[in-house]
Amino acid sequence: MVHVLSSRILLRPTDPERSRAFYGQRLGLPVYREFGTGPERGTVYFLGGGFLEVAGRSDAAPSPALKLWLQVADVAAAHDELVAAGVEVLRPPRKEPWGLIEMWITDPDGTEIVVVEVPADHPLRHRP
Repeated sequence: MVHVLSSRILLRPTDPERSRAFYGQRLGLPVYREFGTGPERGTVYFLGGGFLEVAGRSDAAPSPALKLWLQVADVAAAHDELVAAGVEVLRPPRKEPWGLIEMWITDPDGTEIVVVEVPADHPLRHRP
């Protein structure tokens, strides 16, 4: 069995500066650490129980199969904050048939980000 001590998602953006501005300034993710120098330097952001590393550069956008799922305490408040920061909202918050409240945004390379609120009465909050 693999005993995972930590985890992170690695993104290789097409424009690292633009992606760092998006994740660090528009989304407001706090920085865990930075490494290297120059435009392709690495920045690792806190993502709740994991990390998001934006480093290096890619000639192509990430696969559309890649999605980020970010749980927040209040998706309506997150919506207002993101709109005020100039983030384009693909779909405003709404309650899904499975009970989660979801909002959809994208990063500058088109990576879809689902911002989720788990309501107090949702089964994810309770053990059977």
